[in-house]
Amino acid sequence: MSAPESNPVKRPATILAGPYGHPFHPIAITVPIGAWVASFVFDVIGLLAADPAPYAVGSRVLIAIGLVGSIPAILFGIHDYLRIPERTRASSAGTFHMGLNFTICGGYLFQAFYRTSTDDIPVFGVVLSVVSLLLLSISGWLGGKLSYRWGVRVAAETTQAEGFRTPEVPASPDTAAPPPQRGAH
Repeated sequence: MSAPESNPVKRPATILAGPYGHPFHPIAITVPIGAWVASFVFDVIGLLAADPAPYAVGSRVLIAIGLVGSIPAILFGIHDYLRIPERTRASSAGTFHMGLNFTICGGYLFQAFYRTSTDDIPVFGVVLSVVSLLLLSISGWLGGKLSYRWGVRVAAETTQAEGFRTPEVPASPDTAAPPPQRGAH
């Protein structure tokens, strides 16, 4: 395994992308994902409610929060993407991941304007939300593959191993047994 210093995909392009081993992109994506999932929940409740107006307003606000929250997620993601070597499987997956995310943001931007013309929950808007959330799931899977399978912006395995080392204790006859494992009886 190469040292983290010699593997640029492990290092941030700039400190703005987060420190080594702790990228900001995975943190930033929680805002748009949470807002857009909550928007869909408001849509479903609004479709079932006698008065859908407050849920329609809530859904629009959540879509807007997701769009605003997507800006830092996109910027941090681009910083991480720039560290991936070109013409690799990780680069192809990252390009597709980014393209899906821009498509999803475009869909929600369209919805933000489309939904301003009504106080109801538009069925077309709900369908667009379902499609966007399905695309978001695929994009999230790709993002997970980039991080957890290919280690993009994840600390090198040698650094990760530090968390699993037990402290060195001088051997003595009384302490010869290995430390107990969780769940062992």
